[in-house]
Formats: sequence, structure tokens, C-alpha cells
Amino acid sequence: MKTQLSQLLLILLLFITAEGKTQVYPVFGPEINVTINGLTFDAMEPFLSADGTVLFFNNLNDGVNTRLYFATKVDDSTFNLAGEVNGTNRPTPPHLDAVPDMDLFGAFYWTSDRGYPADLYNLHHGTFSAGSVTNIGRVRGDFNKNIQGWLVMDHGISLDGQFLYYNNARFDGITPSPRETELGIAQKVNDSVFNKILNSDNILQTIISDTNYIYYAPCVSSDNLELYYTRYLKDSITTSTLFEICVVVRNTSTDVYSVPSVLFSEPIGDLIEAPTLTTDKKIMYYHRKIPTTHRIVMRYRDTTLNVENLTKNEVFFTVYPNPSSNDITIEYSNLSDGYSYTIVNALGEIVLEEQKISSEKHEVNTSNLNSGTYLIQFHENNRLVETIQFVKK
Repeated sequence: MKTQLSQLLLILLLFITAEGKTQVYPVFGPEINVTINGLTFDAMEPFLSADGTVLFFNNLNDGVNTRLYFATKVDDSTFNLAGEVNGTNRPTPPHLDAVPDMDLFGAFYWTSDRGYPADLYNLHHGTFSAGSVTNIGRVRGDFNKNIQGWLVMDHGISLDGQFLYYNNARFDGITPSPRETELGIAQKVNDSVFNKILNSDNILQTIISDTNYIYYAPCVSSDNLELYYTRYLKDSITTSTLFEICVVVRNTSTDVYSVPSVLFSEPIGDLIEAPTLTTDKKIMYYHRKIPTTHRIVMRYRDTTLNVENLTKNEVFFTVYPNPSSNDITIEYSNLSDGYSYTIVNALGEIVLEEQKISSEKHEVNTSNLNSGTYLIQFHENNRLVETIQFVKK
């Protein structure tokens, strides 16, 4: 009961701070192969510069001779290989220099195992210009666990460079995949230091509260309203394990993120990972595993979404009148199997609920509700699909 109450209070905070606006998840079109002219090896962990002209990536992420490269744009799906990102790669194997990331001002970030475990800070930074990274140093701060076996596996820097979305991962030296991961948000102190923000766990609660998954490869959109990441079920890597690219959204950059939406999923044989977004949010790039290699692919965002072409993630409920001093009407679309709802007060208590409603219009008697602000939570097959703020006068 305490767990249910805390979840309700969390969702209450999410949607009250969003001023009653409902969350809208992005939708993307079909997958398109990306061509990198001159490339003869694997391409993984893509990141596109803010101006869209440079595509960064690393080769096979095996930790033996993993190096950072960049390519220059020809068009959205075509790039020319330009070479290694000078300054980032250790000259001799074994080593891992991977996961490129950069803010609007050329502050460049990547993970490296150089000097580990003598120095447990494995996230590095520098300044990118004309194919090279200079002024290289380690990124320090309390976001790093400083425990041997734990690494900053992935990261995503906000466009303005002020917030670092990081992923700590614990490796046991027995299996190549992490045993557990932790997502968090750190704020910039200076070029070399980021510290975890106080409300990081609260902002990310809808993701990290489900401890059944390994979470990694965070990417925050340029407006800080969409957070993309990859996940799979913990301790379950088999031929049928699904790797999922997910997104959480919010209405303002200080809100708690919404419940996750799975955008795409594939089994390990067709592995998909590491989403990155263009600054205008119109294109997503990520890498995919094919039988002999890993390659970068892309999808265009669907900006023509309307009621007639809704996908399973876009369920629209309407509540009116709102505010209301009398009864309200609920209308919905795009649910094939009906829905249920609960009305939650400001204390997180369920004050009204109904199960298995199949009509497109449904009248709700609110005469027993006191004046105040409530949340109406809509579920399909026990899955939360939308929450709307309702005011009783």
C-alpha cells in the first residue's frame, strides 16, 4: 500500500507541476540505413553535433581497440568518413575510448578506461575543433561512485552543457554485460566537475523505480523535455532478450519525467542501442546489430500525427467541463479494449474509480468530491496510458 501511495504521489507531482497538460510521446517513421562512405568496420554509439554536420561514433565496443571516429554530412542518411577523433584515442591496445558526446560550445565528452583502476574517474572531457580534441582531462564529481568495478558506461550532455545525464554500471569481470546500472543527473560546476543534483532520483523516478531492467545510453533532447535511453531485462541475456529504445517526456525542464514509452524493441540478434537526436528533434540515429557487424540507422520523426493515424502510444482522453462544479464527461480514442480510471486527490488517495469502460463517452458523478485539484489516471490492461488534472469547483 505504501508503494502504491508513493507512486500516486509521484504521478501527482508530475502532472501538477506540468500545469495539467497531458504528455505527448514522439512517434518515428520507418528505419533507414545510414551510409558512411569509406567505412569498412563497425559503427556504434552515434552522436550528431549540434549543427548536424558531424557524426561521431566508435568502432566495435570490445574494449580491445575501441576508438572514436567522425564523419561529415552529405545528407541526412549519408556521411563521409573523416578519420579518428584526434586526441581521444590511446595509441596502443588494449583500450576502450568510446561513447562520444558534445554540447553546443564544443565541450566534448567520452568514456575511457585509461589509467583505470588507479584513477576511478573514467569519464573524460576536452574541446573539439577541426577533428581534434584538446585540453583533455577527467570529469570529476560526486556522480562517480569511485568503487572499483563501477564505471560511467554512458552519458548524455544537455545542449547548453549544464546537465550531465550519466549511467553508472557495475561489471563483475565474469560477464561482459553490466550486473546493475544507475541513472542520474549531475549539474556542471566547472569544466572538470559535475555534481549530482538533489532531485535527480525524483526526476527520474518513473525509470529507476523499476529495478528489473538494465538502463543505459541516455540522450536528452535539446529542449530538455525528452529523455531517450536503452534497456533490457536484468540477468536475462538470451537469444530472445529484447533490447528496447524508450523515451520519457515532460512539459517543462523542471518537471518529473513521465512513465516510459517503448519506441522500438528487437532481440539481441538484431540489437538496437544508443539513440541520439538532432537539435531540431526531427531525426533519431542509433546503431543496430546485423549478422556480421554493427551499423548506424536513422528514423524521421512523424510530425503529422493526428487522431486518424494514432499509434498505440498516443491515447487521447478528454475531460469536460474542466474545471467543473458538477458531473464530468470522459471521451477517449484509440483504445481497442476499453479502459479503467482512478481519481486521486492531493494526498495521493484514490477517491473514485471504475473498471472496464468501453463506451467512447462516459459520465462521472463527482458530487461526493470536495472542491480541489485531482488527477484522473487512465489505464488499459493495467498499464497507465494517460493522466489528466481535474479541478472540482
